[in-house]
Amino acid sequence: MNSQIHARVQAEASIHPTAAKRQEVLIPNRPITQVAQEERSTARRTTPSLRERLSFAIQTPIDWLLKISCATYPTFLAVFKTLPPSYLVWASEVRARRAYYRAVRNIPAYEAYVNSQSGSAMPETDKESYIKKYPTAERCVEGSFFKHGTMIDESSGSTGTPYNWVRSWKERKESHVFISYFASYCYGNKPWVTINGFSMGAWATGINMGIALQKNGVVKNTGPDIPKILHTLRFFGTGYTYLITGYPPFLKHLIDVAEAEGFPLEDYTLYGLAGGEGMSEGLRDYLLRHFEKVYSGYGATDLEIGIAGETPISVALRRLARERDDLRLALFGPDSRLPMVFQYNPLMHHIEVNENNEVIFTISRNTLLSPRIRYNVHDAGGVMTSDEMEKRLQKLGIDLKQLRAQCGDGNVRLPFLWIYGRRDYTISVMGANIYPEDIEQCLYQDTELAQITNSFCLALAEGTNGAVRPRFLFEVAGEPSAELSKRFADSIIPKLVKLNADFREAWREYPETLVPDIQLYRIGEGPFAGDQGKIKQTRFLTN
Repeated sequence: MNSQIHARVQAEASIHPTAAKRQEVLIPNRPITQVAQEERSTARRTTPSLRERLSFAIQTPIDWLLKISCATYPTFLAVFKTLPPSYLVWASEVRARRAYYRAVRNIPAYEAYVNSQSGSAMPETDKESYIKKYPTAERCVEGSFFKHGTMIDESSGSTGTPYNWVRSWKERKESHVFISYFASYCYGNKPWVTINGFSMGAWATGINMGIALQKNGVVKNTGPDIPKILHTLRFFGTGYTYLITGYPPFLKHLIDVAEAEGFPLEDYTLYGLAGGEGMSEGLRDYLLRHFEKVYSGYGATDLEIGIAGETPISVALRRLARERDDLRLALFGPDSRLPMVFQYNPLMHHIEVNENNEVIFTISRNTLLSPRIRYNVHDAGGVMTSDEMEKRLQKLGIDLKQLRAQCGDGNVRLPFLWIYGRRDYTISVMGANIYPEDIEQCLYQDTELAQITNSFCLALAEGTNGAVRPRFLFEVAGEPSAELSKRFADSIIPKLVKLNADFREAWREYPETLVPDIQLYRIGEGPFAGDQGKIKQTRFLTN
């Protein structure tokens, strides 16, 4: 029987070598009856049903109309103010399913991956199960990334070894347009000077943000160079509005340096655009002392930048949830953390939530060189339509339309996405989960400590008897001391007890085991030495 399989592969090879290569991957040495059964099962997963084909036929001409209608920012606004959220849900699912079948047909690695999975549903993918398993070329359309306009991005390596990601010219262009629209929505249409403080080079965010924001005004790509940014502000003066982009800790560090040097930030009109990692409302408050507006975008190099963005209404909801536990519970569930809240375009990105409360992404556009289908970056979070958000708020006596008007939102009824962050950055002691977001929120409620803190991370401290307790490590300007460590403990612990319900309950029962070990380090020393030259700061320290 193995000879039959071999003959079949050889016959196909004479007609279509690429098909033969795929067959060799998909049909190992197994009995032909088993192969036939698996092929029938695979056909059910890889062939659209009649209902699906009908949905695709209905959506295809609508896609063309939407593409034409969204060619400019004003028409984009008009379209998404008009489209009902119920249609967006349906269209998003249809486009995601169509992207799935397209990937099965055109991507050798994805075809092999789907055929290797059991069950009838579209399987999840992630870096371990899909990216690391198949070569880059095999994960591209027709098995090659040698297409016109291909660019290679490199991830930051914050969770391990940096990875390379290939993008087509068309997919980058579409992403740039959405980022430009997002910036216009949040900051208005008045021209500004963008000072791009994201890292340059092969990193996805920096170079693409610079290109995207050229659509909104003048751009200077400084990278995260504080002297160069301050020099630019001095050179052009106070007569312009400036949008400064960068990772949240970098924007904070920029303010600290400017204040230490006596730079007159108060004389300038500054906007802040952050991204690359989470940002607490405490940090936003800190930045708003000098920035008139601060918004953040959400993306992942595994996927693409510009997947979602904070808007005036999403920030207003998050800040309300910070003040009201009942609102946070009704909107986001029992998790003690306050998630970041964004809005996203469901006709570009279909987002689901799996049984582990991790968000799953399908980029549904047909321009991707290396498609991502039901891809899991292992960020915990959730999604909700605008209509559902309005209903939940009504039960709490909050009028969403009135809140939009109060915060200056443009009333685009896009769905909401909330993100808590990576699960693997969490420490757990006596059943209490402690997150980097918790520590950041507590830290920025104390302006004096925030001003001297450059970075922080979490770890577990193990005693001689095997007992563990939380360890909070801070990178501080100046000289670490026992007195300063006590100052951190006295400030952080009460706020953490108030903020984190799990920690609060465990603190009542086992306070002696939850007293954190506070460790302070000079800038660039200890566990923070490795942050030099890295794009993102360390947030979790393995023992």
